[in-house]
Amino acid sequence: MPNAKPQRVEPKDWIPLIKPYAKPNTLRSLRQVADNLLPLLLLFYLAHKALAVSLALTLLLDFAAALFLVRLFILQHDAGHGSFFPRKWANDLLGFFTGVLTLVPYHHWQLSHARHHATSGNLDKRGVGDIYTMTLEEYLQATPWQRLAYRLYRNPFVMFLLGPIYVFMLSYRLPLGYGSDKPSVRNSVALTNLFLALLLAGIVVLFGVKTLLSVYLPIQYLAGMMGIFLFYVQHQFEDVYWEHDPRWEYLKAAMEGSTYLKLPKVLQWLTGNIGFHHIHHLAPKIPNYLLPKVQEEVDLVKVAPTVTLKDAFKIAFADMHLYDEESRKLVGFREAHRRLRETQGKRAY
Repeated sequence: MPNAKPQRVEPKDWIPLIKPYAKPNTLRSLRQVADNLLPLLLLFYLAHKALAVSLALTLLLDFAAALFLVRLFILQHDAGHGSFFPRKWANDLLGFFTGVLTLVPYHHWQLSHARHHATSGNLDKRGVGDIYTMTLEEYLQATPWQRLAYRLYRNPFVMFLLGPIYVFMLSYRLPLGYGSDKPSVRNSVALTNLFLALLLAGIVVLFGVKTLLSVYLPIQYLAGMMGIFLFYVQHQFEDVYWEHDPRWEYLKAAMEGSTYLKLPKVLQWLTGNIGFHHIHHLAPKIPNYLLPKVQEEVDLVKVAPTVTLKDAFKIAFADMHLYDEESRKLVGFREAHRRLRETQGKRAY
């Protein structure tokens, strides 16, 4: 994986390079809504009909539909940044109703995600909208129970298999965490849950409980798994950028704290170009369909670490869970426990 570091560039130098791309095209955005929702609804219906033929075929169609649901979330994600439509009301309308389909309450998520963008890579502001990462020193100083809890949280089977159930089906149903004190956030969650309940009731009435259990829920689960996987591998890699205030820099957080996940063209399309994550973190006002153009035309963004799909699977299961401030790299639990044994040995001596 490349380890290139960008030279010091001031905002006044890079903002003019990026700003021309931060302009959504309404017709292009509407086309994305259509070419996403129509295949998603068709695949749902085909999966429902396939229940009479084969459960394996149904699950295969569920998987295809889950990819389109991931892409739908990217449209919601763009709306949350105000980058999908020129008008705020249009972004908010799309964001809310897609949030019912993706199980992600729009305004609640929007607030925490904005915080993530403002603090990504900042060691002093962890814990909101991110996958929490302890430093090596914090882990060494933690109690055995705290270390066990963190190890379970970071276990890939817990993260990717149980994570979708906890995050999308349970925690997003409650207005907890960052921003939960705001009435607008609580109301957003409650209204999303109300529309979701109506949707579930409609599925049962129109298609039956079997379709709810064998089509709807697997699609949600698989999409959630893919979403967590994508987010994880784009912020968790050996040379990832972490820094304390006041040395933390926005540009470095984007270019060195996020990957360019280079996917096959079909997957790039299905994931709404979110693989250009470094550009998105640099300029979240750029709509997803213009991110490849920025990668091609702006040299500034080409320094970000490039990760292939094969690399991404290695990252997902690699022992890289703790940020070592001394080496400025992610290290694993094996290294941490080696140091614990050394410390205990010195104390015994």
